[in-house]
Amino acid sequence: MSKTQSLETILAGQLADSDSHWGLGSFGAIAEFTRDHDEHVTLDLAALSAVTARGGIRIAPSADLRAVAFETAAGSSWNQNVALCLPADRAAMHRRTSLTEIGRDAEALREEDKTSVLFDLGLGIPHVDACVRVRDSAVAEQLRTQTGKNVFAPDSGAMRVVLAGQPHRVFMSRCGRVEVYQPIPPPDGRSPQGPHTHVLPKLLSAGRTHAATEPIPEDLVPCLSIYPAHPAKDALGRTKPFQADRHDAFQVLLRWFGDPAMIRLKTAVAAALAGGEAPRRVENGDRFARVWIRIALRQAQASGMKSPALDLWRERYERPGSQDHNEDHSDISGCH
Repeated sequence: MSKTQSLETILAGQLADSDSHWGLGSFGAIAEFTRDHDEHVTLDLAALSAVTARGGIRIAPSADLRAVAFETAAGSSWNQNVALCLPADRAAMHRRTSLTEIGRDAEALREEDKTSVLFDLGLGIPHVDACVRVRDSAVAEQLRTQTGKNVFAPDSGAMRVVLAGQPHRVFMSRCGRVEVYQPIPPPDGRSPQGPHTHVLPKLLSAGRTHAATEPIPEDLVPCLSIYPAHPAKDALGRTKPFQADRHDAFQVLLRWFGDPAMIRLKTAVAAALAGGEAPRRVENGDRFARVWIRIALRQAQASGMKSPALDLWRERYERPGSQDHNEDHSDISGCH
């Protein structure tokens, strides 16, 4: 990977990698696109799109798009993310707050879906239109009887219609769209592997564009997220042998698109460990500093480092038996 590569080239490379995953949404509502190694995919790297039988994605980069790379602590491991961000005014979508019929989905990723009808769920997310796409005319008529209502209101039957009718889910932002074709599980079921959606009304009510654990600059809104291939766990979060090349690849993205303070701090921790130094104060005053230190220590441990210094650093910065928790999600069916 050369630093002279454009962001579009980086996006194309991530899209071509079946180990990279994608998310489009907000705090409390997200559509995710993933694919298996051996899954048939229609991949158009020029158009930045990928479509499988289970879902699809199209990326729409713009001149003012800014990539923000970061790592967050998760469980006893860490996650990695590249958020594609826009200024809030450029990120704004339609902000509908009730179920609204939009019309035919002329921008659908597949030709056979372009005559199906889009309904905006009206979740009121500033930078995302969260929609369902209906092919069955009877289901469309049922949803039309519920338009103008908040889908979470007691007198709305929209979610019951959605669960019974199993329409596609289509989430859109100024950075592109994610489509999910897989069935919605029942309220007591589990989200399927592969493309799926999550909607959680309690989290949506917080009105956040992203989780507080994500160090997104205050003037930006994340409109699409890349979760590049992780060096130490698979797509289901299961531990796997450490892949140094995957780790190194993301560290390059961090240097290009991450917070310089984070890079300096992680570099200081790595130097201290390499030199066998006892724990010392390296925090830079940033509210994420201790998290970054824990991530650096976890990465050293995952890479196989055996060092008394690492043990001492972990004793200082990792509480015994503690884990970092991500926000929980439920599938869209959990809304009703």
